[in-house]
Amino acid sequence: MDKNTIQKAFEKLQDDICNELEKADGKGVFKQDLWERENNGGGGRTRIIKDGNVIEKGGVNFSAVHGKTPEKILAALGLSESDFFATGVSIVIHPKSPMVPIIHMNVRYFEMSNGIFWFGGGIDLTPHYIDETDATFFHNSLKNVCDRHYASYYSKFKTWADDYFYIPHRQETRGIGGIFFDRLSETSEKTKTDIFNFVLDVGNQFAPIYTELMNKNKSLAFNSAHEKWQKVRRGRYVEFNLVYDKGTKFGLDTNGRTESILMSMPPEAQWEYCFDVEKGSEEEKTLNLLKKGINWLNQ
Repeated sequence: MDKNTIQKAFEKLQDDICNELEKADGKGVFKQDLWERENNGGGGRTRIIKDGNVIEKGGVNFSAVHGKTPEKILAALGLSESDFFATGVSIVIHPKSPMVPIIHMNVRYFEMSNGIFWFGGGIDLTPHYIDETDATFFHNSLKNVCDRHYASYYSKFKTWADDYFYIPHRQETRGIGGIFFDRLSETSEKTKTDIFNFVLDVGNQFAPIYTELMNKNKSLAFNSAHEKWQKVRRGRYVEFNLVYDKGTKFGLDTNGRTESILMSMPPEAQWEYCFDVEKGSEEEKTLNLLKKGINWLNQ
């Protein structure tokens, strides 16, 4: 299992997901932007979709970059000087309707010339309005993929996602979580191929999970109050990505392509001073469910 095999598998994953999202949207078409990493090695394929029937703005990005590891990264990871190679697929979809959730996924591989390597990734859902049936479907789908590989994965990675996708200054989770994992490497029980198969399986679940949620919720009625709340929740999404997200920081610290890194930003967001929700409203219900440790399985 070498880096070229992993890179090609991620390229195919990008192709497959883009095809499925275009079918589900029925109007939007991905536009591709090929780029190279200036004064460094590698590049990628940024694919952006906008103004579709369901998707207002989204990106499905592939990259494969390499070169000298920046000192800032070495210090953060506690590693000695070495060259690096990193490849992966990163996705964020912002829907038009506030009744359709935002979704994010990332699968990635990182190796260094000194022999160190690991996989990382995750998938999480950020509804503007939390629907408990959707949350149960989402988490059961993730548990099923985890269970096909290692029985301990779902519980461990669900807790990791709760902790990672958290906005401390708001004391709320970004959404209903999902799974998150990082620095997965070989052990006596798991080979590199075993881990890669799990990561790719997670990637292949993205399209069936999200297209199901798109189709279920795209025709639900909404009004201007729902749209205002959607923009406030998008603002929370921006806060997390710019303040806490490690992927954003890694991309910028390794001289990645800024436009591709920041494609996760929503088309419109809103910050309103001391925004309060009405007691007993759907907005209050959602805020009360933005907590760590909720068991969404079999609700």
